[in-house]
Amino acid sequence: MPVIAVLALDGLPGHHLTTPGLVFGTADRAHPGPGHELRLCTGGAPGAVLLGGPAPAEVVLPFGLEGAADADVLLLPAHRADPGRPPAPALFDTLRAAVARGARIGAVGSGVLTLAASGLLDGRRATTAWRHTEELARRYPRVEVDPGGTLTADGPFRTSGGVFGGLDVCLCLLAEDHGEGVADRTRRELLSPLLVHAERVRDDIGRTVADSDGLDATLRWLETRLHLPLTPADIAGHAGVSVSSLHRRFLARTGLSAPRYLLGLRLQRVRELLERTDEPVEVIAARTGFASPATLRGHFSRLTGTTPRAYRARHRAPRDRAAATPPQGTGA
Repeated sequence: MPVIAVLALDGLPGHHLTTPGLVFGTADRAHPGPGHELRLCTGGAPGAVLLGGPAPAEVVLPFGLEGAADADVLLLPAHRADPGRPPAPALFDTLRAAVARGARIGAVGSGVLTLAASGLLDGRRATTAWRHTEELARRYPRVEVDPGGTLTADGPFRTSGGVFGGLDVCLCLLAEDHGEGVADRTRRELLSPLLVHAERVRDDIGRTVADSDGLDATLRWLETRLHLPLTPADIAGHAGVSVSSLHRRFLARTGLSAPRYLLGLRLQRVRELLERTDEPVEVIAARTGFASPATLRGHFSRLTGTTPRAYRARHRAPRDRAAATPPQGTGA
């Protein structure tokens, strides 16, 4: 039975503590098999951790770091990361020992900063929450920072940011161990209402909105540059504002951060190209700004619950069959 250890540090959001149990518990109930053993551990000795706001509370956990000594997966949620008060060295030792024995490590938000402080992410690609990307790049220049905030996998590490970052990491691990089908069914069971809402939000983006935020020109500019590796700084430069101001304006205008909005545009273009062309995924990935076909497939699967190949077959088959069927009475 795979052992998953959640390393909880003070200030973690409550949902980061419960998300792993929600994901793996849902998968185990729906797909009987070896199951998972989940251990909630503190970042030191067994005891209490303080959940972050807006409703702070102490939660007593049954394990300390010893609970992670034989874990197959270690999860490092977001927490109150204070450079002046780094975690105990024993936490770093636990992370390094886990990598040495072949375990995987998932980190979310500010948890990525703590993972980077261990030195394990040096020379690796990683991401984190929007508000931490500049800090991650500044404090740990040997880490290749992906500013998008969406799940990044490099070697044994899975990093993500945002409200659903922990969910993305857990579903990624589930797919690696039990296949995309199990992960997809679990995701849909957990997120079906949210997926419907997300589709509506994407449909609304770009419609008539008050232009007092000054983003109209930048939104049009983004649509013509989906193939470029744009950073938040690039987008802010075009808009003529700071990165933090850009973040506020995008949230107010679209409900999304600039990288998330850009990702949505790219995935919409991918869907259009799959439906209208025969271009291979490798070409589509290059045309829409994804670092690799694998990156495109990962994002596309999380959005649609299917692969680009299956999506193309489903959306083009009716039209193709109609084109191949000769009109009645022609004798063809």
